[in-house]
Amino acid sequence: MHPGAIAAVTPDKPAVIMAGSGQVVTYRELDEESNRLAHLFRAAGLRPGDHVAFMLANHPHFLTVAWAAYRSGLYFTPISSRLQTDELAYIVANCGARVFLASADLAGVATSITEATPGVELRLMLGGTAEGFVSYEEAVAGHPVTPVEDECQGLDMLYSSGTTGRPKGVKLPAAHGPLEEPGTLFRLVQALFAPSADSVYLSPAPLYHAAPLRYSLTFQQMGATVVVMERFDPETYLEAVERYRVTHSQLVPTMFIKLLKLPEKTRTAYDLSSLTCAIHAAAPCPVPVKEQMIDWWGPIIHEYYAGTEGNGFLYVNSQDWLLHKGTVGRSLLGIVHICDEDGNDVPTGEHGTIYFENGGRFEYHGDPGKTRSAQDPKGRGWTTLGDIGRLDADGFLYLTDRRSYMIISGGVNIYPQEAENVLSVHPKVADVAVFGVPDEEMGEQVKAVVEPVSMAEAGPELEAELIAYCRERLAHYKCPKSVDFRAGLPRHPTGKLYKRLLKEEYWPTDG
Repeated sequence: MHPGAIAAVTPDKPAVIMAGSGQVVTYRELDEESNRLAHLFRAAGLRPGDHVAFMLANHPHFLTVAWAAYRSGLYFTPISSRLQTDELAYIVANCGARVFLASADLAGVATSITEATPGVELRLMLGGTAEGFVSYEEAVAGHPVTPVEDECQGLDMLYSSGTTGRPKGVKLPAAHGPLEEPGTLFRLVQALFAPSADSVYLSPAPLYHAAPLRYSLTFQQMGATVVVMERFDPETYLEAVERYRVTHSQLVPTMFIKLLKLPEKTRTAYDLSSLTCAIHAAAPCPVPVKEQMIDWWGPIIHEYYAGTEGNGFLYVNSQDWLLHKGTVGRSLLGIVHICDEDGNDVPTGEHGTIYFENGGRFEYHGDPGKTRSAQDPKGRGWTTLGDIGRLDADGFLYLTDRRSYMIISGGVNIYPQEAENVLSVHPKVADVAVFGVPDEEMGEQVKAVVEPVSMAEAGPELEAELIAYCRERLAHYKCPKSVDFRAGLPRHPTGKLYKRLLKEEYWPTDG
């Protein structure tokens, strides 16, 4: 299914409802507007396999832009609306975008990358204009509302940071098949969560992340209505479930925690009886949190473990989770192997790197070295996200460590090298390490440990200065919330930082 097929049957049905404003985009509007933009892409010379990028917050036409690129056979990269100039410029240039779209509320950062992205041939702005940009509304107005002649499937190419500090584009092979042809995620969602055209899917997270984007598009392929929250607020979430009679939703554990912290009177004030399926992923969920959610909402909590790379998919429902507390599921896509450093399978119950055999293929765009690093050392074609875990005797997977030094805060992946690279050039910093420390609400928060040039300057004023310095150069969520000072950091004579020694001081031990 696709917007055109759904619009032909139920043209006035809401495809998108903005939870806060109540603004509606019908399936007719979604179909016609995405067709206009697809024709504009063709008029600009883009053909299947070419690339577009866009930077929008949770905008009413976010999914319209995605559908236009998808039905044009293009690779499309939605970009976090929280990025700063250098980060944004790198991604737009690296992905090879020939068209870049942004909304007027982001004009400041959008216009700041023009000189650094000469490969962009067309810049479009929604809801206004700015230097170097043309009005999106005026540009699409004269184009047909019917599909382009060579309509075919495109694909997202999403960026996530790497341990080198530079974001990497996860590129999956594009089949360019007909729009009616269901993909792997469509089949999984259909089999596991039983959606239908009558479903209402509530998306509370930023749409530029993999799961919110892909699941929203998938539910629209089924003719469901997608309710988009402009931003997450726990009580507003409950209110939206009641108001829109939401049937399906996807959250991250941090959202569960915020919901559970609401006063009992608030939690019980809303009718959640329409909600039949609550899906969660993106970060490990503390066992007590999930127990409380199942007690509150009933056995409608579903969990999966997967990555943007699409190389595997594990799943567990509430009933199985209660029998295997802490698991992230059993594999439905790809055979799971737990391997030692040499790529050998370890015995059941032992920890090791998680690999997928016969999973989906992917590459890291323009980075063959990074692509090879995700493959098993024995050359069998198995791939890994870099996570550490163990399997029990029933085949359920448990995550026991994060990929190397990655921080997961509120379900968002943060790679500390980016903040380290910024702070290391500050004139008052001699050495720096950035890593995650425990945070009751967000799971982890970003911590910096700094060796200052002069220990006499160590203190609250320098801490505030370094945090502000970082926030001027990176998205704020990537920056340290606090800074500790040391006379020296543990480094090997070769220069390797023993970050784990620092990190262990802040994390409780198992014993």
